[in-house]
Amino acid sequence: MRLNGIPAEPGSPKGPSQADLAVNDDDLGAIGHDAYELRTRLSKDGDHARPTTFDAAIALTNGNFESGSGLLKVHDRWQTHLKTLLDACAQISNHLDYSKASHHKDDVQIVGDLLSVSKLNEYLK
Repeated sequence: MRLNGIPAEPGSPKGPSQADLAVNDDDLGAIGHDAYELRTRLSKDGDHARPTTFDAAIALTNGNFESGSGLLKVHDRWQTHLKTLLDACAQISNHLDYSKASHHKDDVQIVGDLLSVSKLNEYLK
């Protein structure tokens, strides 16, 4: 399997085919927006039981119930996983915002470079 290119079309020389990577800004924006909304909801909905769970774990531990320490471990593990998921959503959203801006900047530079070449061609005619 080749990841950095695409196979040549049947019957053509070993050169690249006409296919190319195309990224639509609307697609990037929609995915980034979904990641942002997911992070926003997770930060609220994923944390609503934290104080109650912690209080229950402390009460059970203070009442000499062994399940108190187990519940505290569940509480801590949940917080760790929630933070990891929140960070991942933020990275996706931020990366797509960066990619969108970077692609736009590259497009502007390419257009500028092509205009310069076309002006030179006009003078050489």
